[in-house]
Amino acid sequence: MSSLSARLLVSVSILLLFFFGATIVVLDSAFRSAGERAQQDILDGYLMSLLAAAEPAEDGTLAMPPDLPEPRFSNVESGLYAEIRGERGIVVWQSRSSLGLDIPAGVTPQGGDRIFAEEFLQDGTPLLTLSIAVYWEFPDGELRPFVFKVAENLDSFHAQVATFRRQLFGWFGAVALIMLLSIAFLMRRLLQPLRQVETEIGAIENGNRVALSDEYPTELQGVARNMNLLINSERARAERYRVTLDNLAHSLKTPLAALRALLVDHNRPGFAARADEQIERMDEIVRYQLRKPAAGGMGQVLGRIDVPAEIRKLADSMRKVHHDKQPAIEMDLQEPLLLRADTGDFLELAGNLIDNACKWCNSKVRVTARAAANNSGLQLIVADDGPGIPEQAAESLLQRGTRLDEKTPGHGIGLAIVNDIAQSYGGKITIVQSDLGGAEICVSIP
Repeated sequence: MSSLSARLLVSVSILLLFFFGATIVVLDSAFRSAGERAQQDILDGYLMSLLAAAEPAEDGTLAMPPDLPEPRFSNVESGLYAEIRGERGIVVWQSRSSLGLDIPAGVTPQGGDRIFAEEFLQDGTPLLTLSIAVYWEFPDGELRPFVFKVAENLDSFHAQVATFRRQLFGWFGAVALIMLLSIAFLMRRLLQPLRQVETEIGAIENGNRVALSDEYPTELQGVARNMNLLINSERARAERYRVTLDNLAHSLKTPLAALRALLVDHNRPGFAARADEQIERMDEIVRYQLRKPAAGGMGQVLGRIDVPAEIRKLADSMRKVHHDKQPAIEMDLQEPLLLRADTGDFLELAGNLIDNACKWCNSKVRVTARAAANNSGLQLIVADDGPGIPEQAAESLLQRGTRLDEKTPGHGIGLAIVNDIAQSYGGKITIVQSDLGGAEICVSIP
């Protein structure tokens, strides 16, 4: 059985069957014992009345009056019988009710003893008998032994016991059924949170929910919390890999464009060296992008970067990429200028800024790199003479997939990548109008 409810119901049913069965056996035994004791007390009263009514007869036996205190002794087949046996077990008197019946003699008691026994008539009818042996003193002073015996048909008693058993089974069966229905109802209510978990997990799988709710009993709150942590972790992992693939595709775009430009002049001297440079750059990009999701965030390997040297390399690559536009890239680079950061992060940040400026400029791009006030960090400023960025659109451009001109080739994630890297180092990005006429983007990194 895979159902928890079914297991609980079967377990409870077995326990109820065991305990109710034991209770029925105990109650049945108690009822039967009490009934037998009551029958014995009744027979003892009948026997005492016979002893009181007996009188010695002239023939040396005992005689009984025609009308006994208990009228059932006088009614044939009444189920209550009596007899008196003398010496050698000879019957000296029988009640009218026992006419035609042979009451078994049974065990003869000793003088003054009472013996209760269950005996049977010749037709198998069960009897409960009580016998007592007495010595009767006659007027001449002689003591003679007699055995007084009363017997009652047990069919009525057994019928009462059978009726009680049927009622007992009926009562306990009804109680057990009511208890099982009640337990089933309670379990349905108590297990409702588990069904809610199943429903909400199904909704999460179908994309209709993002997490489990927090409205659970105390025992399930830890499960729900850990499940939400797992879901969020897997969602964040999937998002990191998706972002990484987007970034990888975006980052490879520049060296691929540079290689394409080099292929045009593949016959010129130095082609192999320049091609190897771009291929090495692509290899570094792949390693850098794949390292980030494994590390759980942005660049983790920090080193000292020669900012002017790296910017010059990037500017040279951009000239090759945008050779058809032939932008004039002006550089104002402070010497020396070192930055403690991951090389891949810096190249990704600066490369996207310069690439965007070359893409949108008319003819001129200016790159400025200098130390921040009190030598507390880096300020990288990239300006162009293009159409610029409207103030109201500056904030939205920092979100992935947002572009001002859908006709211009691109993925719409360049500035978002720059913003993510800057924030990972505690920096910030600002977008203003450039004195060249286009956009000016300033990145400050502590």
